Amino acid sequence: MRLLETMMPQVAALIGVVVGTVGTIIATTVAERARWRRSQMVRWDERRLDAYVDFTRAVKEIHLLALGMLSAHRPGARTPALDREEGLARLAEADVRHTLTWEAVLLLGDEVTVGAASAWRHAVRALEQAARSLPDPPDDLTELVRRADETRDGFYRAARGSLGVRGGIVDQVRRPAGNRVPAIRL
Repeated sequence: MRLLETMMPQVAALIGVVVGTVGTIIATTVAERARWRRSQMVRWDERRLDAYVDFTRAVKEIHLLALGMLSAHRPGARTPALDREEGLARLAEADVRHTLTWEAVLLLGDEVTVGAASAWRHAVRALEQAARSLPDPPDDLTELVRRADETRDGFYRAARGSLGVRGGIVDQVRRPAGNRVPAIRL
């Protein structure tokens, strides 16, 4: 009986040490997993941002080349004119870059952003086809340019949402005065 009385405090201390050790292991494991998940999210967000930026550059390059080729057919165009033959050669090069960047968007983008990227891509493709059809461009060039600009804004909104970028509306398309978002005064 005396042995039991002397062993009881030691057993209680030993149980306390075991419980403390197990608790520390569990807490450390949970914290490490959370840290690893956060680092993975940051890593993929960085890659997603790079994919979106590269895609934007590639599509915008095609957009600007097409506008340059079409500038003589667009009253008030501000894009410098581009010779058809040079434009076609540069479009072929830009299309390769666009195809490669599209794959990264498909791989890393969320559903909404991929859909918006696809819409922008098709709108710019219509402009490209108009440029390729020279010297007989379609009659609806203004509409094609407007559609490309609107879908670009849609892609930017989706990409910013995918990346968690805040800061309000960044649309580049000029809206009619009645549809403008009022300026915020600070």
